[in-house]
This record gives sequence, C-alpha cells and structure tokens, in this order.
Amino acid sequence: MAPNEIQIEFRREDVVKATKLIVGGFLLLAVILLVTRSMYTVQPSEQAVVLRFGKYHSTSVMGLHFCIPFVDEVLKVEVRERTLRLPFGVEGEDRPVAVKEEDVLMLTGDLNAAVVEWALQWQVADPQKYLFTFHRDQVDQDQFLQYIITAVSRTVMNRLVGDYSIGEVLTSKREEISFKATEATQQLLDRYDCGIRVTNLQLQRVLPPEQVRASYAAINEADQTRDKLENEAQKEKNTLLPQAQAERDKAIREAEGYAARRRSEVKGEIDALMVQYEQFAKAPEETRQRLYLEALEKVMSNVENKTIIDSDLQQLLPLLNLSEGSK
Repeated sequence: MAPNEIQIEFRREDVVKATKLIVGGFLLLAVILLVTRSMYTVQPSEQAVVLRFGKYHSTSVMGLHFCIPFVDEVLKVEVRERTLRLPFGVEGEDRPVAVKEEDVLMLTGDLNAAVVEWALQWQVADPQKYLFTFHRDQVDQDQFLQYIITAVSRTVMNRLVGDYSIGEVLTSKREEISFKATEATQQLLDRYDCGIRVTNLQLQRVLPPEQVRASYAAINEADQTRDKLENEAQKEKNTLLPQAQAERDKAIREAEGYAARRRSEVKGEIDALMVQYEQFAKAPEETRQRLYLEALEKVMSNVENKTIIDSDLQQLLPLLNLSEGSK
C-alpha cells in the first residue's frame, strides 16, 4: 500500500445503518411533501377551483380542505369586490392624473358632447367560468377580464348616453342611467358566460366640455334659482292653503248655521201665520179688528204727541189751539 493512500474500511453494520437513515429521511420528506400537498387553505376573500387530471372537479370555499397530491391541482381565485374607474379601465376609485378630455367625451342624444366618467364594482361569481371562459396563458387573467369588463361597460355607457339629451345626462337622469347601465352590463357579461357579477355602477364626473362649461354653469345657476323659487312658492302654498281651507270650512259652517236658523225662523213665522189664519177663518171680522188694533198699537207706541178726534167731526179747525201753536 502506498504511503499517501488512506484505507477506509466499512463495516456491513454501518452501511446498513446509513442506508436506513437515508431511506428514512427520504420517506419522511415524502410524507411531509404528501401531507403539505394534500392540504390547502382557502381565505375568506377566495374560492378554490380543484382540477383532477387537468379537468374541473369542484369548487372550494373558505376553510381547510384536502386533495389528492400530484393528481389534483388547486387554483385560487379572489372573489372580493373590486372597483374599476371607467372609461380608463384602471383598478381603484382614483382617476388617472393625465387624462385627455377627448378620451372621455361621449355623444348625447341631442348631438352634444359630455365628459362622462363612472366607477364599476364587480366580483367573481363563478370561479370556474372566470378561469376558463376567457383563459389566456400569455396574459394575466385578472387584467384580461378587466379589459373585457371595460370594453363591455364602455359600449353600454356610450349607447345609454346617446339615448338622453345633455341636460338629462348632466342633471335629472343620472340615477336612471346608472341603473340601466348596471343591468345592461350584467346582461352582456352573462351572455359571455364569464362568471362575473356587477355589484354597483355609479356615475362620478359628468360635465360639459371645457369650451362651454361656463355657459352650462350659468344655466345650472338659473335652474337652481328657479327650483329655489318654486320651492319657496310651494312652501307658501302649503302654508296658505290650509288657512284658506279652514276659513272656507268656517264660512260654510256659518252659512249652513244661518240657513238652518232662517229655516227655523221662517217655519215659526209660517206656523204663526197659519195659527192666525185658522183664527181668522173661525171669526174673520173679530180677527181683522184685533189685527188692526194690534197694528195700530204698535204704530202709535212710537208717536210722542197724539191728537184723537171724533170720526164724525166735520172740520178740524175749531178743536185746535192755534194761538198756542203760534207762540
């Protein structure tokens, strides 16, 4: 044996022991790998699509789940609500800083132009359809679906804005346009069967073009003044109308009371006349004489100086004291 050579002797027991350790280590790693590959956790904002031999098998919701290692493939999908700022197609509620006005102009039904921006909130409703209906290996799935949502929403909004005048788009029909745009966007996405649900759509900035914005501001100010005056008039009406109605009802009640009182008085007079007529019918001459005397008594009671003469007297002069009257 050469002097520089080192002789290493292995005993059979050592080789067997080392082999067992190596094999045990590999088995332990395999078990750990199998355990880790057979379990997966789904977060509250996620759902998991399980593929078995490359084919859709099931969809898992939040919690701890098990799968077959090396047979099942788990694809996790975010199902939280997300926001797109449109028509830019950027995620989030903040609008881009550098925006050209011509990029956000839309033609209204009366052939005017308006700056229209809106926010669309969406979420994944069916992870299986979301992953495989518009699957593209070369692009990110979320970005690709956001591009589809942007294209669909812009198409719908352009059509709806074209159904209204610019005055309606700027003022009174904004909520109606938002509601119709939500429904139309969802219907179009359902036709594509892409597993996306539109949860909300709200118009954000709706303005006239920069060149005519001052004129529209003056129109809006005039409209606000008109609405203010109308509201004040309506308030005055609501105040005065009950008062007028109360006075009318009071006058009606007084008139009805007066009518009832006069009917009672007239009825009493009629009854008295009927009684007198009955008495007159029984004794016409005596009744006539009594009525004459009663009337004469009533008239004479208001006369201070009375001169009573005989009905058979031929002339009045001898009876009057003319000298006393000349003093």
